[in-house]
Amino acid sequence: MPFERGRTHFVRGQVHRRSGHRRAARDDLSAALATFESLGARVWATRAAQELAKVAGRAPGSGLTPAERVVADLAAAGRSNKEIAAELLISARTVESQLSTVYRKLGIRSRAQLRAHLSRS
Repeated sequence: MPFERGRTHFVRGQVHRRSGHRRAARDDLSAALATFESLGARVWATRAAQELAKVAGRAPGSGLTPAERVVADLAAAGRSNKEIAAELLISARTVESQLSTVYRKLGIRSRAQLRAHLSRS
């Protein structure tokens, strides 16, 4: 019953969006949209697309901001958080926050993975 599964994703995505769970909302609404499009349910696909457009924030994989890219490059070059902070005239806490965001966006967990990812791209 793919249509019912699509509707379930749609409603769950709405609930997640209204609760402020953007990633879960985006995942469910994207699944609903894909289901409706594959079934040719244009009205439901339009509704899912409209709901998906209401989800705030960036989609995963949408890239790093320029500031995040600079911090990531310096971290990949082997600099410590304190060294990065001193060079960029920002706090070490800001560096930690930006690196956490970079790791999440790139789907990695360490500086070694960051170095490998940046060398490939």
